[in-house]
Amino acid sequence: MAEAIYNGGPLPVGAKGHNSTGWWGMLCLIATESCLFAYLLFSYFYIAIQRGPAWSPEPQPSILLAGPNTVILLSSSVAAWWGEGGSKRGERGRQIAGLAVAILLGAIFLAVQIFEWRAKSFGPTSGSYGSLYFTITGFHMAHVIVGLLILSVVLAWTLLGYFRPRRHEPLSIAIVYWHFVDVVWLAVFSTFYISPLLMR
Repeated sequence: MAEAIYNGGPLPVGAKGHNSTGWWGMLCLIATESCLFAYLLFSYFYIAIQRGPAWSPEPQPSILLAGPNTVILLSSSVAAWWGEGGSKRGERGRQIAGLAVAILLGAIFLAVQIFEWRAKSFGPTSGSYGSLYFTITGFHMAHVIVGLLILSVVLAWTLLGYFRPRRHEPLSIAIVYWHFVDVVWLAVFSTFYISPLLMR
């Protein structure tokens, strides 16, 4: 059996276009993970309707910390998108800067989330609300960690010069996953921080 030898240059993966296996794999992953979060958020609203306003703890999760943290995560998505634009134009410096800023902002978001977790007056075993809060936000934090690892690998490949304007699909696929993480957070943020304010 002949062995494939990689001698540097562009990655031998990621055919140009959105019909590659990588794109379909990522779309299937996003679809299944979207269902997971949809089921969890449905559980939250189902129990909230059954129990009424008294179900959530006092004080409710504050928007004062989560609001700016949401802006940080969305900014990381903008930075990743900006870096992707650099890869399509052959601007390696812009690509590196965009990915590095996205990773930094994502790490800040994660650190703030952990701080907020530790400051909560309730825990995952304090009732159904606490259980759902920590499960949903915990699953999202796990996706953020995976996204940061993916972006870090793509950044390393960028530094090694593996991408070209005509061959950047792995980068685009990684950034689509990061956008998905951001969209999921908007749903989580709206559920735990915005909807209680609207129900008062």
